[in-house]
Amino acid sequence: MNIPAELKYTSDHEWIRIEGDIATIGITDFAQRELGDIVFVDISTVGKELKSGEIFGTVEAVKTVSDLFLPMGGTITEVNPGLESNPEAVNTDPYGAGWMVKMTIKNPDEASSLLDADAYSSKVH
Repeated sequence: MNIPAELKYTSDHEWIRIEGDIATIGITDFAQRELGDIVFVDISTVGKELKSGEIFGTVEAVKTVSDLFLPMGGTITEVNPGLESNPEAVNTDPYGAGWMVKMTIKNPDEASSLLDADAYSSKVH
């Protein structure tokens, strides 16, 4: 299972890449494996300011729909445009082409509550 060391993680299986005050968010390799074949990603929160832990969208797999939870508070600035025509990118490349949203972080200190790769790895193994 792929758990990149440079990312932070939530116990709900989202990952976050923080670059200054911009963050890119998606679901982990573990999460996409558990969900199975992803057929649709529904995110309609662009421009909205959300708190850490709030739902920013849903991901639909063949057998289930799962909520997506924001790892840190901030404003959603972009949804991955490629997911509309190619939602399976979440399955094939969850940390690359399968990213879901970008956001502007409101409070950088919230990052201290996220899991590092080792802590996340011990949670899913």
